[in-house]
Amino acid sequence: MSRPSLADCEATTPEADLLFYEVSKYLKSDDIALLKNAYVFSRGAHAGQFRKTGEPYITHPVAVAGILSELHLDAVTLSAALLHDVVEDTGVSKQEISDRFGASVAELVDGVSKLDRIEFQTKADMQAENFRKMLLAMAQDVRVMLIKLADRLHNMRTLGVMRPEKQRRIAKETLEIYAPIAHRLGLENIYHELQELGFCFSYPTRYKVLVKASKAARGNRREVVGKILEAIKQRLRDVGLDAVVTGREKHLYSIYKKMVEKQLSFSNVLDIYGFRVVVKDVSSCYVALGALHGLYRPIPGKFKDYIAIPKANGYQSLHSTLLGPYGLPIEIQIRTRDMHHIAETGVASHWLYKSSDAEVDDLHLKTNQWMKGLLETLSDSFDSLEFLEHIKVDLFPGEIYVFTPQGKILALPRGATAVDFAYAVHTDVGNCCVAARINGENAPLRTRLKSGDRVEIVTAPAAKPNPAWLTYVATGRARSSIRHFLRTIQYDESVKLGERLLNQALSSFGLDPETVSSSQWEKLVRDIGVKSKDELLADIALGKQLAAVIAKRLIMPGESVSDHPGKSSITILGTEGMAVKFAKCCYPIPGDGIVGLIKKDRGLVIHTQDCLAVAKNHKNADSQLDVVWGRDINRSFPVGIFMVVVNKSGVLARVTTEIAKADSNIDDIALENDKDYATMRFVLQTRDRRHLARILRRLKHIEEVVKLGRIRHQ
Repeated sequence: MSRPSLADCEATTPEADLLFYEVSKYLKSDDIALLKNAYVFSRGAHAGQFRKTGEPYITHPVAVAGILSELHLDAVTLSAALLHDVVEDTGVSKQEISDRFGASVAELVDGVSKLDRIEFQTKADMQAENFRKMLLAMAQDVRVMLIKLADRLHNMRTLGVMRPEKQRRIAKETLEIYAPIAHRLGLENIYHELQELGFCFSYPTRYKVLVKASKAARGNRREVVGKILEAIKQRLRDVGLDAVVTGREKHLYSIYKKMVEKQLSFSNVLDIYGFRVVVKDVSSCYVALGALHGLYRPIPGKFKDYIAIPKANGYQSLHSTLLGPYGLPIEIQIRTRDMHHIAETGVASHWLYKSSDAEVDDLHLKTNQWMKGLLETLSDSFDSLEFLEHIKVDLFPGEIYVFTPQGKILALPRGATAVDFAYAVHTDVGNCCVAARINGENAPLRTRLKSGDRVEIVTAPAAKPNPAWLTYVATGRARSSIRHFLRTIQYDESVKLGERLLNQALSSFGLDPETVSSSQWEKLVRDIGVKSKDELLADIALGKQLAAVIAKRLIMPGESVSDHPGKSSITILGTEGMAVKFAKCCYPIPGDGIVGLIKKDRGLVIHTQDCLAVAKNHKNADSQLDVVWGRDINRSFPVGIFMVVVNKSGVLARVTTEIAKADSNIDDIALENDKDYATMRFVLQTRDRRHLARILRRLKHIEEVVKLGRIRHQ
């Protein structure tokens, strides 16, 4: 493709003319020349291409650059916006972009481009991998996400030409991912428009109904809102404040969310209007707050000071809800001019203000911390879909603010627990946490935190993450760190178990495992197509490969092998970790006759010999292993017991007391009552069959016990 001349730029579209006019207000002539070059190149690359709307394709990149010019972004970002689709949709390479417009523009274009040249198993995998790459690029340069958000915003504005099912899919993705990212980066105008458009195309009928109801309410309340606005202005003038006061209608999507969350009809959502007060400095914010609290009575619990404690995206403002005339709730936001600018443009303010601006520096520090967290989540995640799951959790802004023992403030999402706090402090603190002290009192790790809590985490060097934590943690960072740790531990344990299973198979063929040479292993690993010997051993433990088959393939031609392999058993020590699982259908304990079943992706599962699962597996003899208990096992195992008792007051207390006296803990309990009798089912911690027998003997001596025994199958 020959490079177009600058003279070709004369044939611009009205939209391009408007773009160049707007950027001339703040860009230098050299920057505008770069932008015009990018426009000419993009127009040539997209020549002959049209959008679904019927417009020439060049109108889309021009519109994206126009959205970004409203944020006063630099010429490099605007040029990348004009070129953001040429690598994906035309024959232009990243290197050609770099040669013509510089490495910075090329990197931004590449960060936004999709991975359409990579094969994925499903559409979900492709979307997740695209998003993963985009966020990785964003962590290096946030302008990648600014371009992507502007790209998504223009696509949403023109989404009406798409098929309804595609509209809903894109709108859902916008509401779940892109709008929260815009909010996280402080781009409030883009955030709200993405939400409104996402709502419109996700629920078109509901949107139309709310638009109609909102217009009717606006007419009914116009006079009241006008009086409130004038009263606020007069009150601020009375206290000598020079303030800009504006009234605004709450966005339809936020009204809809409130209706859904609180099960309200539109007529019951009273606070659909808000007022914003912009003053010159911080002290004036608090003076204005006091003045307005004197004008209208504040509603308890509805005040938030985001100036003293800014949001994670750097947003600062005072929020208060007041009870206005006729019982109408009024939302008030009070902020300085600089705070207002950052609230509107977020991280984009970096390219308008200089880095010496302390407020913007603080904003970017917080943004960089969030991006650093993204990279940690990215490195801990097993695949793109899992990464996307974690990141969706963290996209929504922090709702609570808690304190470390040193007085540092941490922002966490609503519903966060002490475990989330521990991982927010440091991954190592989370991995080793064993208890928490909240406001000076001991508390379980699953305790949900509240704003203002002072949290101290108790750690132990030998402690490890508990899989049960995944059921209640609220942050993506905690979830991905726990999964990463558990996956690493399980892999190491699986390698060890796989080696034991393979050695058993080799021995059953009469071959000493020590005689297998490294060349035999290298050939086998290469033939099977795994990365390493350890990966193959882990696959054996997880049931993806059969030990007997691998053993036969390790045997060299001409090796003396027994035609009828002997039986040898795997010894179960109880210390195998997550590589060996004990079935919950029969709860095997030391002293029971046991059988091992290899389940694909679950590994070795231990059952009692009389378990129904073993009987059902008789056709798959290759997946069944002989296993025996080792000696001197020093751990507890769960076991199920049932009891039928006379339904009298206090009987449960007597039963639990006897269980405690027998040196056992209760993991779970279920009760079924009728008029005369009650059936109790317990899961207890026991060391072996003898320990269980002692527990049952103590329980037999309780007068109300009619029948008891071990639960064999469930």
